[in-house]
Amino acid sequence: MMPSLDNAVAVPRQAQTRAAGQERARELYFALYADPLNNARAGEAYLREQIAAVQDIPADLPPTLAQLPAWIEARSEAVGIQYREYLAARKGGAPRRYFHTKAHALNFIKSVAPTKLVDGSWLYGMLRHWDNPDFHPLIKTYLEELGEGVPDKNHVTLYRKLLATHGIDNWEQLSDEHFVQGAIQLALGHNAERFLPEVIGFNLGYEQLPLHLLITSYELNEFGIDPYYFQLHVTVDNAATGHAQKAVQALLDLMPQVGDRAAFYKRVLDGYRLNELGASTNSVIANFDLQDELVTVLAQKSTVGKNMHSDYCRVAGRSVNDWLAEPGQIPGFLAALESAGWIKRGEEVANSRFWRLIEGERAEMFGVFSSYEQQVLRDWIVSVPGSTVKPERTLTWRARQRTLDNLGQHAERSTSFPERGLIRRRAARDTDSNNELGLLEQRVAAAAGKPEAMALLLELMTPANHHGAAGLMGTRMYTQLLDS
Repeated sequence: MMPSLDNAVAVPRQAQTRAAGQERARELYFALYADPLNNARAGEAYLREQIAAVQDIPADLPPTLAQLPAWIEARSEAVGIQYREYLAARKGGAPRRYFHTKAHALNFIKSVAPTKLVDGSWLYGMLRHWDNPDFHPLIKTYLEELGEGVPDKNHVTLYRKLLATHGIDNWEQLSDEHFVQGAIQLALGHNAERFLPEVIGFNLGYEQLPLHLLITSYELNEFGIDPYYFQLHVTVDNAATGHAQKAVQALLDLMPQVGDRAAFYKRVLDGYRLNELGASTNSVIANFDLQDELVTVLAQKSTVGKNMHSDYCRVAGRSVNDWLAEPGQIPGFLAALESAGWIKRGEEVANSRFWRLIEGERAEMFGVFSSYEQQVLRDWIVSVPGSTVKPERTLTWRARQRTLDNLGQHAERSTSFPERGLIRRRAARDTDSNNELGLLEQRVAAAAGKPEAMALLLELMTPANHHGAAGLMGTRMYTQLLDS
């Protein structure tokens, strides 16, 4: 989580990112994800640029290690007080602080996807130090990010499910600013030997509980969106026994006893400051504009749809294909649809002919728009000043789960992966996945010793692989072997 207490200003962060080579973030992100071996050096160069860019950013870490526990406790207390004040204000009738519409909330989930889909990756390089107990706090933090191999607890698996549930795709097309944090995390994970102090410092900053995490969890729940991914981070990042405490312990254990402690700590501060680069929770929420997002959605659709419409349907004297020929025409197309009565803003969506084309049993454009994209359009139609349309009545996520429990319809458990445990039950071995996992068992069992077995498992636990079936099983094996 970010070092600031939820009051960061978006503009300076963006300016810092541009100075640090923001325009290369997305390209590097996917390169490190797909082929880290051949792109690690590029990641190293990128990190050095980022570190140079954060030198003037204040760091609120205490000057001595002895003060760290008290610092974390004070931060946690401050966040708790601010959250109580937020809850009191909401109870007193204050509006949501972050999300104005459900589309706004879902856009947040989309906008932070590049970071969340590599959750924990900055610690990947720690795994090779399994035989050094000083690295165990960081290793165990990484394993917990991976759910210790349990799919329902693996953070990336949880986030992928959240995106799929709400039809959120095309996150890969977000601007480079959205990929800065993910690129930094992947670069740290694949260059850990050269940047150990920075990894420690980054981890120390990221694992502090921020106010925005508590508020997003609360407001997502209000919109009927499962907040579990975010709520899980509230619990695992706790300052008493969670990742925040492990982050301090790792720094204490790995601080050199003979070498230049001051130089090491300065590099820790650099890593801590890296949390301040790129798009943040606060900036992506503040920068959301409903019409801009709808224009983005339609512009992405136009790449395919510009040749798919018949000429008999015309809007303001022009064919739909003509309107969609250039993405820059989309705002004018929306205005033309509204002027022609195809869209009636401020009224129920069913009154808009365009809406009836995309939603309903006989809708001619059924399936063209995902559930997320439909939500953006719905909110844009009804959310105008002076509208008398009543907001959608939505059960909170937790209320819906209680209703399902009362009806005996418990949430489905994942059946896509083998159950927890070093050795799976052997009832079914007739699928390719199970055959692959059986082969993994054989290879680990045939290893000449623990070092060879751990080296084999490391390759399955990369940021790109750990959430697959083999990666999850490899994580379970590594977790069991770590302390054996």
